[in-house]
Amino acid sequence: MFVTGLLLAAEGSPHLGVPRQLLAYHGDTVLGAALDTARECGFDQLIVTLGAASEQIRDRIDLDGVRVVESPHADTGRSSIVPALDAVDRRTDGIVVLLGDQPGVTSATVWSLVAEVAGPATPVGVSRYDNGRGHPVWFGRELFGELRRLQNDAELWELVELGSHPVTQVDAIGNVPLRVETWDDYRRLVAGYNPALRAFTPGAFDDTHPTPLPTRGPHRRHRATP
Repeated sequence: MFVTGLLLAAEGSPHLGVPRQLLAYHGDTVLGAALDTARECGFDQLIVTLGAASEQIRDRIDLDGVRVVESPHADTGRSSIVPALDAVDRRTDGIVVLLGDQPGVTSATVWSLVAEVAGPATPVGVSRYDNGRGHPVWFGRELFGELRRLQNDAELWELVELGSHPVTQVDAIGNVPLRVETWDDYRRLVAGYNPALRAFTPGAFDDTHPTPLPTRGPHRRHRATP
């Protein structure tokens, strides 16, 4: 079985004022941590979508071995999944969709999902957490035509919810991992990872002057697979 991982990181950060992907997260960045997990999954192909913050992300995050798809219109609400489908390997049986602002998803959750959808006739697979359904989500190749009609990335849930295709639900441990859409989300994410971080260093986290927090090492440009 040939599986492509699709990590969506093109969405803007209108409520933050800075790229959410570059916020510090346990010695890394939010996107860096999500990307590390995606690499741990051992996908046959790994694609990452980038939007308006592409240049900043390329300067800060190691994208070696990753197929990068530019989706500059994601900030206006257009789907970044649609252009990414053009980069999917023709051998792919399906894609696992992950979010670049949701570093709490684990490789074990992904492996469980893929194990359940590895058989034939599994068009849609979704992770079922204690408090609802969430990413990672699986779409078989037979759904690619419908994915190409998405107006925005959130519409992928319509393929899950409308009941037009059989959905395999795979149990995942805990609640749906937090996403970073607001500063409160970010506080909860960091605090949830390590309770000791509930006390922020003065000046390191300032809502009135938000900037990406420092990350380890110097900024370096890394080459991504075109």
